[in-house]
Amino acid sequence: MSDTLQLRVQSKGAEQTEALGESLGKRLRGGEVIELVSDLGGGKTTLVRGLARGAGSHDHVASPTFTMSKVYEAGDLQLHHFDFYRLDEAGILADELAEIIDDERNVTVVEWSDIVKQVLPATRLTITINQSGLTAEDERQIIIEVPAEYSYMLQAAPHGKQGGEQ
Repeated sequence: MSDTLQLRVQSKGAEQTEALGESLGKRLRGGEVIELVSDLGGGKTTLVRGLARGAGSHDHVASPTFTMSKVYEAGDLQLHHFDFYRLDEAGILADELAEIIDDERNVTVVEWSDIVKQVLPATRLTITINQSGLTAEDERQIIIEVPAEYSYMLQAAPHGKQGGEQ
């Protein structure tokens, strides 16, 4: 991505990770594509739970690892959550993903995106969640890369260090 802003946030646990997601979810307008990068058990679903709640959804958020995708109703928006972990190739799901991305009423969140990189737009948020290993097992360093077109997502961002272009 070019012309990206970067925000680094240290999360001390699931509650803070979910709160970060909620803060970002409140800023969603529709049409956003969010790529989540993390190891297994890294906190991706926890972040999505916050995104959905922040966007106004009251749906139960769970990992779509076995179902491949879930949809959460959030007012006028739909949050589509994809997880491609168990697939070697996306097949027809890549076509479904492409259609969903083109609809401005949708927010698309993708985990394990390597097999659908060709479908994802260049303009997307990328959120990387790493276990920090500094103190507690559930502490995470979260790096949010935001293209200039999505800079509104960082307005009044939660405490963290914001960087400029990369």
